Amino acid sequence: MAHLNEPASELMKKLERLGYGSWFQDHVDTEKLADHEIARVVAVHKDMYVVTKGGEDISAEITGKLMYASDSAVDLPTTGDWVYVDFPGNDNRAIIHDVADRKTVIKRKKSGKTSDYQLIAANIDVAFIVQAADLDSNLSRLERYLVMINENNIKPVILLSKCDLKSKQEVNEIIEGIATVASQEMVLPFSNKDGMNIDTIKGLLFYGQTYCLLGSSGVGKTTLLNNIIGSARFKTQPVREQDNKGRHTTTRRELIQLDNGAMIVDTPGMRELGNISVDFGIEETFTDIVELSLQCKYRNCRHETEKECALLAALNEGELSEKRYQNYLKMVKESKFNEMSNHGKRKKDKNIGKLIKSAIKKKDR
Repeated sequence: MAHLNEPASELMKKLERLGYGSWFQDHVDTEKLADHEIARVVAVHKDMYVVTKGGEDISAEITGKLMYASDSAVDLPTTGDWVYVDFPGNDNRAIIHDVADRKTVIKRKKSGKTSDYQLIAANIDVAFIVQAADLDSNLSRLERYLVMINENNIKPVILLSKCDLKSKQEVNEIIEGIATVASQEMVLPFSNKDGMNIDTIKGLLFYGQTYCLLGSSGVGKTTLLNNIIGSARFKTQPVREQDNKGRHTTTRRELIQLDNGAMIVDTPGMRELGNISVDFGIEETFTDIVELSLQCKYRNCRHETEKECALLAALNEGELSEKRYQNYLKMVKESKFNEMSNHGKRKKDKNIGKLIKSAIKKKDR
């Protein structure tokens, strides 16, 4: 519902500029909207949230009910989410009651041994995967990003940074290598240093659409964002000389609205890219291998030692890359293992929750 001091039509214009298009309007919970307002999460830092309705950014917190009713991090707000909120007082503080339906979400397995998810961003239309040309592009890591993105039907665009450090021939060779694992995706070389193709990247950003920058630390995501904005708004750090690895510059995921009405999320560099329950993402990323596997003699072929396995035959004949084959098997096994672990964790958490509720009831008798 609109704020009493602002006409509904003006508020809707602001929300639409934030990306509140027809899909979200069709999927909104009208009963919740009758009791609360709708706003977009523009930043998350640990348990702190920042939301906006198209005007000032407002600090927000979630209700205890939302926090304790959540079985997983997936149930909590993340950057890019639309949320049902109340604004007690003079719009200088917000209370988040629930998360609206998501059109898309980018998530990964949390770092370490835990089997829960970590949300990266929600309601993303296009994901820019930034790979550094001076590192000759890690194709296995690129495949992991593609699985993460393809799982939710988000359009991937591969941006090859630091191309000023390579000759034109070397850049073309890197692009040809990328084509072996992402033949259908746009690959655009650019340079933050000399400005090559920066204007082309800006031309890919459209009003009302939400984008995000993904990539390892030190590949130039934050510098690219500064170049897109046209000012050094965000801090950058040089790559360490001793190991050529990047240092974290971005420490939180923040949704930035550009002058042309597009929105973009910069994300911290990710060292680990574990996946959970990404069967569709794997199929979309490894379509050649999936199609080849249909020729295997056995439907439950594990593609490891079985006779008349089409993948093993393609490997022997040099038609399938050993590295791509190994990465495919690794991600399939990893996804299934993490899915089983996550299912077991959630079942255990629910059982503990039931025990606590039962104990509280007995105490109240």
